[in-house]
Amino acid sequence: QVQLVESGGGLVQPGGSLRLSCVASGSIFSSSVMGWYRQAPGKQRELVASITSGGSTNYVDSVKGRFTISRDNAKNTVYLQMNSLKLEDTAVYYCNLVFLARRTWGQGTQVTVSS
Repeated sequence: QVQLVESGGGLVQPGGSLRLSCVASGSIFSSSVMGWYRQAPGKQRELVASITSGGSTNYVDSVKGRFTISRDNAKNTVYLQMNSLKLEDTAVYYCNLVFLARRTWGQGTQVTVSS
């Protein structure tokens, strides 16, 4: 059973930066599609960024040019570097792993952007 553990959330001022990390247990990480989702209060969960096993990335339009997703297969870790943070980036951020059509979620980490 794969487990995902996120870290790196916190409180940051507008314009600031944070880096989220997600460590996966098990041996399927390198073959999996990894994604970061977020859910703000009263809103649906949305895909923020994803990265395939081959390193191809995809971003929601609202974060393009500000966020960067990357992965380190040797460490079973996926990262989300978030720069130029805005108030509207405030949400719980969830790590997601997809392998053979099976989806696993992390517990989430809170990101709050506030002055």
